[in-house]
Amino acid sequence: MTGSCRQQPYTTNFITIHLQGVAGVRTAVKGEIMQDMYSRTQMLLGAEAVEKLKACRVAIFGLGGVGGFAAEALARAGVGSFLLVDNDRIAPSNLNRQIIALHSTLGRLKTDVMRERISDINPLAEVQTRAEFYLPERAAEYDFSSFSCVIDAVDTVTAKIDIVLRAQSAKVPVISCMGAGNKLDPTAFRVADIYSTSVCPLARVMRTELKKRGVKSLKVVYSTEPPLTPQGSASDGKRRQTPGSVSFVPSVAGLIAAGEAIKQMTSK
Repeated sequence: MTGSCRQQPYTTNFITIHLQGVAGVRTAVKGEIMQDMYSRTQMLLGAEAVEKLKACRVAIFGLGGVGGFAAEALARAGVGSFLLVDNDRIAPSNLNRQIIALHSTLGRLKTDVMRERISDINPLAEVQTRAEFYLPERAAEYDFSSFSCVIDAVDTVTAKIDIVLRAQSAKVPVISCMGAGNKLDPTAFRVADIYSTSVCPLARVMRTELKKRGVKSLKVVYSTEPPLTPQGSASDGKRRQTPGSVSFVPSVAGLIAAGEAIKQMTSK
């Protein structure tokens, strides 16, 4: 998007910088701007934690209604490096809940749009992308040991299980998000070990499969709200039935996951 942004002045007590696209921002950013960016966060987390986050690298698998908000929160908290993994393009059905879904971004790769968004929030962040669906067959291409934390926000059980196994094998903290579709109560989300979950159908399947594989513990974000039955039938061509969704539920799950990741990375 270099050169496509309108010129906007940023004024502080000492300097005025004209931000002309991402490339221009990278060369123009001054210490005072970044210091202002982190000032409110630092009031709560402390200077040491802010510096830790700058040195962290987070992998986010899935950039939908949950993963997109997780990425947003982590970028605004000052995480310094990202790997974003998603194979989807933004569709009209995403407009009701996904933070990167706008009429201006329809048809574009989610990874590209999220990368640009993160760079606009924090021009110093390093953002790598993989526009692909995570598959166990390609897991060797991912260096899980290079991550400070992993957020699993994908839908399929096979991918979720493999992400968890690879992260735990590399001794990297992983937070797995359970089902956020067919729900209307954002206050029903909880953070718990997978073996302490209830109600959520996806969590039930994950408990069974992870137990078979000897996984002793896994931090998850899940909902205690029983799934609702969608009115009517919707299909995206990939699944028999697409779950219903609203703006105020998956977003909360993503923000909770980001908060747990931040607590994990700053507690070391």
